[in-house]
Amino acid sequence: MKAFRAPLDDIAFSLNHVARASQLDDWEPEFAAEIAGHFAAFAEGEIAPLDEPGDQQGCRLVDGRVVMPDGFKAGYQAYVEQGWPGLTAPEAFGGQGQGGLMLAMTSEIFSGANHSLQMVTGLVPGAIRTLLNFGSEAQQLRYIPALASGEALATMCLTESGAGSDLSRVRCKAEHDGNVWRITGEKIFISGGDQDMSPRIQHLVLARTSDEGVKGLSLFMCPSHLDDGMRNGVSVTRIEEKMGLHASPTCQLAFDAAEAELMGEAGQGLKAMFTMMNHARADVALQGVAHAARAHDVASAYAAERVQGRGADAQPVTLDQHADVRRLLDEIDSIAVGGRALAHLCLVALEGGQDRDLVDFLTPVAKVFCTEAGMRGAELGTQVLGGYGYLREYRLEQTYRDARITAIYEGANAIHEGVLVARLLPGRAGAAFEAFVTLEAAAAQSPEIEETLALWQMAKARVLAVPDPSPVAYSFMRLTIDLVLLCLWERIQSASNQHPEPERIQRLASHFGLYRCGQAAAAASVIAELLG
Repeated sequence: MKAFRAPLDDIAFSLNHVARASQLDDWEPEFAAEIAGHFAAFAEGEIAPLDEPGDQQGCRLVDGRVVMPDGFKAGYQAYVEQGWPGLTAPEAFGGQGQGGLMLAMTSEIFSGANHSLQMVTGLVPGAIRTLLNFGSEAQQLRYIPALASGEALATMCLTESGAGSDLSRVRCKAEHDGNVWRITGEKIFISGGDQDMSPRIQHLVLARTSDEGVKGLSLFMCPSHLDDGMRNGVSVTRIEEKMGLHASPTCQLAFDAAEAELMGEAGQGLKAMFTMMNHARADVALQGVAHAARAHDVASAYAAERVQGRGADAQPVTLDQHADVRRLLDEIDSIAVGGRALAHLCLVALEGGQDRDLVDFLTPVAKVFCTEAGMRGAELGTQVLGGYGYLREYRLEQTYRDARITAIYEGANAIHEGVLVARLLPGRAGAAFEAFVTLEAAAAQSPEIEETLALWQMAKARVLAVPDPSPVAYSFMRLTIDLVLLCLWERIQSASNQHPEPERIQRLASHFGLYRCGQAAAAASVIAELLG
């Protein structure tokens, strides 16, 4: 088994030289590298060793409470003692006040080391952001310090048995009861819905306050414990048996007149909830990158040691000396590097705050490509190891099982594809993306980018000319991914000398250029065929 190793050099290269975080006034590369290094040491030494036994043991429901796998409670306490829960929380609430790029670095490392534990802890920054944007001053003072200190973890309670992607079907109700609201109903698929690591949980719950469809939904803070220390009316009715993420309790929760506080205005629940969901989608993109990077680390280490077959001189060689194995390894590596660059590009634009339209357009693109990269990386890594990849011993089968959910939660990828052509492309977001790519093409002076941009523009015109572009949503997303990756690989190749392994980066750029030939044209052809 290959021990987890954080890809620190790749992360720093991507942020500093590809996504160009130096454009941000408060970005300090040396300080960022120090923070990432400290977290990597913690993740490699204390979090990653819990991953395999946690997957095998899973979570248990005992007397109505979730019991985490052995070692998880102690691992979380170490995480808390080092101050990681409050990394991005404002200093006024006991946090460290760091930006979203610091969180991006630690989140990717955390996901690669132990995706299950990251899932249970990872909603805290989004909950804090939601409180800062929509909570009252009193709510911020009451709830943020506990999140920043690690005393409380957070959940996001949206989904119900009849309301998954269609939130207009939410039936969980919130009603006034004197000076408080009370929530009654059930929620399913709630990550970290209960656990025995933190003393408290702060549930952000989407509940119905009127019958006006999505306009009747409001957001509530529903704490697991009341001010007197008694448990609120929130209980776990089951833990789901899942394909992967066995150490992350996915719970069905019952709310029985549970006391709650309205967050923001009544009827504005979706607006408030999307603050948390947008953070979660960026986080999920990095989860996919983490799995692809982990798959490459395991597969390349195995291929460098396993002697199999003979070379041109008839002497025994290791697997990585075979051309097709090298091709597989370079594909895994290139989708991890390219996916990371795409996620970082989106996050740098978000942190800069000057081009929100571009962020809106890039977020679903990053979510789709990066999550598919995680699955593809695990699949190819398994192929490199052959029969051993199919066994538990090298844990790539766990990587695939854990990565598979990323294309489903926080909006199934097909939904993001549909949103891209139906809502984002026709508006300012589509124009912002086109302007960005046009500038990149001019700066790179790349005929290939210009040709692909022309294909994209023709496809865009076709999409905007029809009332229902959904039949080409998949192909248009692929064309868009291809275009933005062309721009990013131009940046990657130009900056390759800034990476500790410039020859590797140049090789990956060549691999991308060689094996993506014709993909954009094929996607554009499908769009032309379907839309005329």
